[in-house]
Amino acid sequence: MTPDQYCQNKAAASGSSFYSSFRFLPELKRRAITALYAFCREVDDVVDECKDETVARQTLNWWREEVSALYKDNAARPVTHPVILALQSLRNDFNLSETHLLEIIDGMEMDLDIHQYPTFEALSLYCYRAASVVGLLSAEIFGFNHPDTLKYAKDLGMAFQLTNILRDVREDAQRGRVYLPQDELEKFSLGRKDLTQAITSDAVQALFQFQADRAKAYYQKALDQLPEEDRYAQRTGLIMAEIYQSLLDEIEQDGFRVLEHRIKLTPTRKLWLAWRTSRREKKRHRQLLRKQA
Repeated sequence: MTPDQYCQNKAAASGSSFYSSFRFLPELKRRAITALYAFCREVDDVVDECKDETVARQTLNWWREEVSALYKDNAARPVTHPVILALQSLRNDFNLSETHLLEIIDGMEMDLDIHQYPTFEALSLYCYRAASVVGLLSAEIFGFNHPDTLKYAKDLGMAFQLTNILRDVREDAQRGRVYLPQDELEKFSLGRKDLTQAITSDAVQALFQFQADRAKAYYQKALDQLPEEDRYAQRTGLIMAEIYQSLLDEIEQDGFRVLEHRIKLTPTRKLWLAWRTSRREKKRHRQLLRKQA
């Protein structure tokens, strides 16, 4: 199995909304974003699947060594993991920051260190490392001309992470992780225990509406910052946004009953949303080119 095939299998096995958007990319960019996504899955799985915290930390440190080796070209410490080998073959084609890859690992390690955040400000660092940094790396892969595109990518990553937090709130709480800020739980007279029970009280519904409204604000802020000249290059991110916003809408329309059951979109609907968004952005890009002609 080649490194690219390994990354493809890793990404496909996750069933993620992100994977549905990758197929609309040219081959080189598709290989790069698939390798990046596989890297994120690998380091995330270290924390989620390893029961021994010491072993998890050691494994994350090993991943740090792999990333460092990727950028040093040291024959004494060559890269070995297929995901890093895949990234190595693409390193000269894309400006992928070593610092950003290491920050993703730092974000995963925060799950070992912090089990609840006192405020949204404190949570924001976790969201930046776990998602906004991925958005910044993705923007580099998709390509851009205007620096404001990086602002868009950063805030879109935040919106994705806030959507994930709301979708997975009970599953995370049962693992002992609460990503909803403590002061906001208290604002709605709720505690950690309320997030582990399959009960959608009025207070829970109000809390989740508050979280959804914040996520929506980040989607809007992100999209408002994306320069028109970069929209078509960034269409994969726009496909992801369409899928994730649809998921957030489903959660809201279901009455925020995420403590009772998991809300998700079918693969067919994800593919349809991806196709529709790709078609829309292609048409919009053609209109832009005609105006510039």
